Amino acid sequence: MKTRILLPAAAVSLFSCLVAFLVLVDFDVYAQRERLAGPNVKTTASVTKVERKPAAAFTKAAAENATLRNSLSWTFSGKAQTGWNIYIPLISEAIGTDSGPDTSEFALALSNWQQRSGVPGTGVLDTATLETFTKYWQSRRLGRFSLSDDDNLLAAPITEFFDPTRSPDLLQLEQQTYAAYKKMIAAAAKDLRHELKLTKDGDLAPEEKFLRIVSAYRSPEYQDALRKKEPNAGRAALAVHSPHSTGHAIDIYVGGEPVKTLDSNRLIQVQTPAYKWLVKNAHRFGFYPYFYEPWHWEYVGK
Repeated sequence: MKTRILLPAAAVSLFSCLVAFLVLVDFDVYAQRERLAGPNVKTTASVTKVERKPAAAFTKAAAENATLRNSLSWTFSGKAQTGWNIYIPLISEAIGTDSGPDTSEFALALSNWQQRSGVPGTGVLDTATLETFTKYWQSRRLGRFSLSDDDNLLAAPITEFFDPTRSPDLLQLEQQTYAAYKKMIAAAAKDLRHELKLTKDGDLAPEEKFLRIVSAYRSPEYQDALRKKEPNAGRAALAVHSPHSTGHAIDIYVGGEPVKTLDSNRLIQVQTPAYKWLVKNAHRFGFYPYFYEPWHWEYVGK
């Protein structure tokens, strides 16, 4: 008799536990689904809830961006800057959109990025947002300015350089950086085969200038002499603190005047297929940009 009573009771208990487990699992899956949905979140004690906004809600922000990209006043390295047109490829890559900077879709993607970065998600690319971008880009750079004990320099062939008359003393770069550069250029040549002059083997043709090395390793002494020749070329600190002194930094030809920082020249450079390809793909090979100079890339590693 006791056995007959205990068996139904055990069955009821087991069934109750199973129901409770399924309820908890469903609740947790719901919560995770909401957490993974992205930014614009409000957190309560138990559930993370997402507030989604359609792109249409950012029409006003898009109109502001259309103006600010040509007129925003901001400062970098003590120099007054106007607008952010030059940085549109880098910004678009960071926020994950191919939509134009004047569109609601761009503003929506920007809003999501702002929320993830601790900036109010207005969808407007204002001074605070641009400063957040510059800090993000700068944080991905090499972060040192001299050779380490593990850095081994090698002399690359003169055929890899933009200037075929470049001094043999200026053809050096760190060996892993060179190997990564070669892999990167091979991939770029394949993807940009309709944009670049190539050999039958798919390599850059001898007459092709795009993606050639403009400058690689520069000793601190050479950098100091270079800065004295062009005292207005940039920050004075670069005379003794240049990433080129590591052998991991290379200037790559992406169009226009190779290394001129005039806004008009940089605007030409950031619109070339070569530069746009680097923005989207260079990180796959361990290279990250100095955002202010479209030609400057640093091998950080993968």
